[in-house]
Amino acid sequence: MSAELAIDVRGLTKQFGGRKVVDDVAIQVKRGEICGFLGPNGSGKTTTIRMLCGLLEPDAGAGTCLGHDIRRDARRIKRRVGYMTQRFGLYEDLSIQENLDFVARAYGMPGRKQVVREALAQLGLEGRRDQLAGTLSGGWKQRLALAACMLHDPELLLLDEPTAGVDPSARRDFWQQIHALAAAGLTVLVSTHYMDEAERCHRLAYISYGRLLATGTAEEVIAAAGLQTWELRGPALADAVALLRQDPRWMAVPFGTAVHVSAARGADLPAWLTERAPQAGWSVHSIATGLEDVFISLTQHAQDNFG
Repeated sequence: MSAELAIDVRGLTKQFGGRKVVDDVAIQVKRGEICGFLGPNGSGKTTTIRMLCGLLEPDAGAGTCLGHDIRRDARRIKRRVGYMTQRFGLYEDLSIQENLDFVARAYGMPGRKQVVREALAQLGLEGRRDQLAGTLSGGWKQRLALAACMLHDPELLLLDEPTAGVDPSARRDFWQQIHALAAAGLTVLVSTHYMDEAERCHRLAYISYGRLLATGTAEEVIAAAGLQTWELRGPALADAVALLRQDPRWMAVPFGTAVHVSAARGADLPAWLTERAPQAGWSVHSIATGLEDVFISLTQHAQDNFG
């Protein structure tokens, strides 16, 4: 196992009720790297994260997290990892400061009052220290949850859809904090549904129906997909989408007042439309394939693991 890797696992598999919700997943994340973990709801992201931090034991697979064996050293891993769950998990009837003090007590941290003061300052929570957590907006709850994750000075942050339901300004502030932490040496694995957030990550891993379908930088993932994309504009675009969906080679997705159409490299959309709808009046021009185009394509072609 390389000392440069904070996460180095392979063959991770987990079943519930006879269904493989994670199936032979391998992930490597370098220290100080932000890795975006993407996939649709129910794809196995949360289960994978819980196996990495020692909350779930895999049915198969092996590897290390922060140099510790994920099977034998779960307790050691937990002490060095900060895990932020999808839902706010702190006490809503306690203040910000009381919540952080409670977490510090749970970790048995020496000098906890100073630790809490530093956390309040680092995350900009000093002015709201006495506010009840239950009265906070989504963005402030997110900031409190991150502060709680950071109290014990972890080496790895596992963030499970941390910006769901948070407004764009709070999301931007959150990502500025994450990049500052990574620049200081912290490793981050963050699951997200937002493509703009995926583009902020150093590397990506995409999972669907429990199987890992793509890894690499955003540029590498797009290149490996082997897609070309066009933008279609004109009248009656709903008719265009209906026509395109008659042929499985085309992936047509409405984007505002246009339609994005992707297919494997070598396909000729303009010629196909000219042959089938010569009088439709649609304009077609090539555009760069984006991450969203790639991920929609990957999901559509993935094999369902239900049943």
